Amino acid sequence: MNNQERKPKVSRSFPKSFWTVIVMEFFERGSYYGVMSVLSVYLILDINQGGLGFSKESVGVIKSVITPLLYFLPILSGAIADQFGYRKTLMFSFVVMSVGYFCTSISSSYAAVFLSLLLMVTGAGTFKPIISGTIARTTDQHNSGLGFGIYYWSINLGAFLFPLILIPYLKTIGWSYIFIMASMFTGSLLLLNIFVYKEPQRSTTPKSIIEVFKGMVMVLKDYRFFLMIFIYSGFWIMYFQMFDTVLWYLKEYMDMTPVNKAVNAFLSLFVNAPNWKFDAEHVTVISAGTIIALQLIISNIVKEKKAMPTIITGILFGSIGMGILAISTHAWVFIAGLIVFSIGEMTAHPKFISYVGLIAPEDKKALYLGYSFLYGVIGSGIGGILGAFTYVRFVTQMGRPGLLWFMFSMIGVATIIGLLLYNKYLAPKKEI
Repeated sequence: MNNQERKPKVSRSFPKSFWTVIVMEFFERGSYYGVMSVLSVYLILDINQGGLGFSKESVGVIKSVITPLLYFLPILSGAIADQFGYRKTLMFSFVVMSVGYFCTSISSSYAAVFLSLLLMVTGAGTFKPIISGTIARTTDQHNSGLGFGIYYWSINLGAFLFPLILIPYLKTIGWSYIFIMASMFTGSLLLLNIFVYKEPQRSTTPKSIIEVFKGMVMVLKDYRFFLMIFIYSGFWIMYFQMFDTVLWYLKEYMDMTPVNKAVNAFLSLFVNAPNWKFDAEHVTVISAGTIIALQLIISNIVKEKKAMPTIITGILFGSIGMGILAISTHAWVFIAGLIVFSIGEMTAHPKFISYVGLIAPEDKKALYLGYSFLYGVIGSGIGGILGAFTYVRFVTQMGRPGLLWFMFSMIGVATIIGLLLYNKYLAPKKEI
């Protein structure tokens, strides 16, 4: 009887604001990953095919600016939200994000697209910490694990459903409608913010921007911590290829007919004459779908394992995933590479967060965890430009894509070696 009474208590323990931000997260991340699943293809696609005809190198520059900004902004916007309030900051975020997506839909020059995407990531980067902050403030020690589990699930569900269902349809109407869709969804979240969202209680004294930068300087002065972040960012150089070079490779080199036939054979059980085709957006679908299907299983397998060996195992899977792309251009080999890489991501990254918490000084754990995001700044900053220029060199000019994937696989191997050396000579001597 007591157990039965407890179950509804847990499920009902989340206030309305919690479920409001979960809905916000689903639609914002769905819009973002929907756009990002095809953005690099749209930007280089020939104008006659509905694209903008930019060079791959110029797209690499765009991605090496906007993605690091997306990872860097949350630390500043979190402080701004604490100063001015979550609702006001969300208002700014949704307006700027929606305008950024819409301006991208009507822009054709390089400068206009660049500025529009900067607007978009400014809104998205402002949005990110408010959602996690609201969840932290609307949960307690009894339901916070479940609350953040729902939060991460909603991210991957948005990243799975939007590219799977909406993007293929919108492309048939016109590429610009993908950005209009994202603008409409993120803009409509203003209504939730105005009429449903409630400002959570903030018990701590808000930090000023100056204090935030002081904290950043203090953390970065810890050379061991920064070196560990820098080494780990090697994995994220590989990860960000999933939104650039992998998509170009798929469009220019891969024949996905075997996958298309298998999927259409299955769909024919339910509809007549299906004509499904694997395209760029489905790379994101595979990644998010793999995480949705396997994250709980992987987490359960590694939950008692030490952090560093688990991180290295995950990066090894990621390196193998990249290596698989190098060995064959067969459609199913390509799919296998994506799945293996995604298994590596879900193995390594949760344990990395845990590892940062374990090595941080006892009185500065929250501060160190807050700046662990630098892996994304470094990884995307290097990955965008490196991927674009090496793709042009190895694939476009030399016609040897295997060299590209071998290079990225070796970056993963170098990351593993770096972490092993770090763990042996520089890491705090703890059982981690």
